[in-house]
Amino acid sequence: MRLCHRSRDEHVGAALNIQEILKCISAKDTRAAAMYHVLNDRHRRRVLGALDGKGLKTLTRLVMKARSRIFREAEEGAPRVAESIVRTPVYLIDENLIEENMRVLRYVKDRTGCRILHALKAYASFATFGVMTPYLDGVCASGANEARLGREEFGKEVHTFGAAYGEKDIRAVLRYSDCVIFNSFHQLDRYGAMARRLGRQVGLRVNPGHAEVETAMYNPCAPRSRLGVVHDEFERCFPAVAGQVGGLHFHAMCEQNSDVLQRVLESFERLYAPYLQGLKWVNFGGGHHITRDDYDLERLIGLINAFKRKYGVEVYLEPGEASVYHAGVLVSTVVDIVTNEMEIAILDTSAETHMPDVLLMPYRPHVIGSAEAGVKERTYRLAGPSCLAGDVVGDYSFDEPLERGARLVFTDMALYSIVKSTTFNGIGLPYIAVLRRDGTLDVVKRFGYRDYRNRQS
Repeated sequence: MRLCHRSRDEHVGAALNIQEILKCISAKDTRAAAMYHVLNDRHRRRVLGALDGKGLKTLTRLVMKARSRIFREAEEGAPRVAESIVRTPVYLIDENLIEENMRVLRYVKDRTGCRILHALKAYASFATFGVMTPYLDGVCASGANEARLGREEFGKEVHTFGAAYGEKDIRAVLRYSDCVIFNSFHQLDRYGAMARRLGRQVGLRVNPGHAEVETAMYNPCAPRSRLGVVHDEFERCFPAVAGQVGGLHFHAMCEQNSDVLQRVLESFERLYAPYLQGLKWVNFGGGHHITRDDYDLERLIGLINAFKRKYGVEVYLEPGEASVYHAGVLVSTVVDIVTNEMEIAILDTSAETHMPDVLLMPYRPHVIGSAEAGVKERTYRLAGPSCLAGDVVGDYSFDEPLERGARLVFTDMALYSIVKSTTFNGIGLPYIAVLRRDGTLDVVKRFGYRDYRNRQS
């Protein structure tokens, strides 16, 4: 009897909470976002089902506004946390911020029923996977090592795409993957039957025929790109193997908004719509900056829902950066200051080894408390300790003179930094530390001489 009373009480309590959330949404009260996020799946669906189109758009704005406030507060507190760190350089990852990004991604899932995989190529620090797994459906991998990491540490779906698999690679990939995506009809012909015998889903990557990535190095659809079957070849070869393929995959974006996805989808549909009947899924790839403040979330939701209705397929997204966008920093120390026509601060952090995309993209990372050169009182060139003459992060200005021993905090350094870091010049890798949800600081990885030595032979 007490169980019946408890069940009834819980039902009444949930109904009251839902009504309170709906009132907050109607009043455009940002508390609605936090109240929505803590509900279970069933009760979140009830909230969404009670909202009309206007109410849904309001909730979307409140979700993004709440996230923006939390990230702004975290950045304001980052220098204080940085000063408490004993040793630098260190990648400092904030679990609470990752969870805020996860909540936005889950909101997209709630509104669309799509499946979202985290791209390990962008971030693979499994010390924080415990925050991510309740929200996402799994990971996408680029080869055997990432697939194994995803299987053993994330423990959910693993989808793997490789530009080409060798005999040894494919066996390892198939061991750890639920879905393997091929980049050519030759690879599909060679390994597709093996994948199906093992019960794996089989996909084929195609070139959607449109991309707006400005930097050619990062454009998967650039002329003469090796990534994705082009339409002419697909049209010629696919009918003979259609029954072997469960879905199509495309990837054409890099740090872009949903208006770009809309134009990519228009091109994809123009080329491949006749072949979607009978498929189980279509993967929209990565490059979606879903958790960025100015991202048009409503457009993304509309695009996914329209596509699913039109073609009757499951839709996958593979964001990597969006999972940990602005959820980590790189803390550095000024080791020395030299003068050569300007003041140059030499750090214990190297652009070449610790944040290589600064030189590859290239881009200028933000340093908390700084501005562009010449804007504030004192301007410095921030440079690394390696022998590479171009190991320079950029020119920054500060209100006060920099001193040797000062801590600098580079923002948005979780993505594509830890996974790409090197030991060029024998420079040590930064430690990895996690600011846990309870506020404790946990150094989860310390690198030393053996890590450098063991990579050499």
